[in-house]
Parts: sequence; structure tokens; C-alpha cells
Amino acid sequence: MSKQRQLIAGNWKMNGSLGANAALVRALADGIGDEARCDVALAVPAPYLGQVRDLLGDAALASIALAAQDVSPHASGAYTGEVSAAMLKDFGVRYVVVGHSERRQYHGETDADVAAKARGALSAGLVPIVCVGETLAQREAGQGETVVTAQLDAVVEHLRGTAGDDAVAGIVVAYEPVWAIGTGKTATPAQAQEIHAALRRRLRQAGESTAAAVRILYGGSMNAGNAAELLAQSDIDGGLVGGASLKATDFLAIVAAAR
Repeated sequence: MSKQRQLIAGNWKMNGSLGANAALVRALADGIGDEARCDVALAVPAPYLGQVRDLLGDAALASIALAAQDVSPHASGAYTGEVSAAMLKDFGVRYVVVGHSERRQYHGETDADVAAKARGALSAGLVPIVCVGETLAQREAGQGETVVTAQLDAVVEHLRGTAGDDAVAGIVVAYEPVWAIGTGKTATPAQAQEIHAALRRRLRQAGESTAAAVRILYGGSMNAGNAAELLAQSDIDGGLVGGASLKATDFLAIVAAAR
């Protein structure tokens, strides 16, 4: 079990506009105030990073952190359309999501790609939120734990080999059962805890202190109605929230449910 503050990260995905962003961020900043009982981050589309940074103002240094939804594994160069970790750092980004199931599915990202992105993010001083998760077919075949631990292993082994065990302690892991993303379906608290505990056991390969330091978030259709029960589980250290992060009242309710 992690002893760190829980983290509630909102993933806006490809949603937003200048006007809608301003209204949402102001409502969240007002609702959370100067101090939150947990850590909060907003992962916004790249074109809006500057706007949201300015809207957050001092909150970006205190109660609400800025996050990006993806990052290039390359530091610089002829990679048209890519955004480097150093560029994100320039915009005040603290966290970056890597390996989201939509990136794996629609853009063909492999475990090796995700590991390289996590390493690049850490090198620039960002905290990668490493996503892992199984499909419905894999779960029904009894392969859920095998799939997610293999995805985590790829990142852990790459970091241990290139930067040492201390680097592993710098990541956040998000378990997002693919069958529960955007479907309204949610893993039961017991199902989620089972996978989170397996991931924690895997992290112990890098040491007990590392396993305790890494926060493991649940990312499968967490909402205002189920957040409290999910967040009460011993190995669930927060949430990666999709649709509910676009509604201030819902997202604030999830933040309030954190311990």
C-alpha cells in the first residue's frame, strides 16, 4: 500500500474550447481552493496547455497541476508533429500520460514505445503516468493480470536498465481496464484492488520503498457515484478520470472522495 497522497488526474482527451476551458478551470479552481485533500492534475490537449497554465496561475504550483496527454520519446529533431518533454516543461507541465489505451489502439504504440516515452519524460523532470490495461477478451480468457504486469514490466525493466531503481520510484501507474473506458462499465472495487495489488507486487522487484512510493491510479469510468468506494481500496492511490473530468461538479465530487 502506498503512503502518498492520492492523485486525481482529469484526462480531457480531445475535448475543449477556449470558452469551455475557461469556465471549467475557473469552476475547478474555485471548488478546490488553495488546498486540496489530494493532489489534482488536469491533462489537457496540447494546444490548450498555455491557456490552462495561465488560467491556473498560482494554483498550478499548489493545488492543481498541469498535465499533458502524450510526449515524444525524442528530445528534439526532425519529428514533425511531435512534442518533446522539454517543450512540455517550458509550459509548466508536471505530469504526462504515456501509453493510454487509445494511443496503443489507434496509434500502434508498443510497450517499448511507452517505456521510451516514460524515460524521456523523467529525463526532463516530468512525472509519467504510465497506463496499463487489458481488453475484455483478455480478461475473459483469464489473462488480465498477465497482460497488465507485462506492460508494467516493460517500463520498469527499461528504467532500471537505463536509469536505475530510483527512476522507477518517479513514475505513476494508471490501471485502465480497456473494457471499462468510456463504456460506463466499471471494474468492481474488488476487481480493481486485485489488479492494483498485483501491480504493487510487481513494483517490489525494484524494492519495497519503490513499491510504496509509486502511486497506482484506477482509470476505468471512475465517476462521482463510484469514486469513494474505489478510492477506499488499499492499493488504489487515486484516479485517472475521463468523461467526468469535463464536468466541474462531477470532478469536484471525485476530488472530495479522495483520502
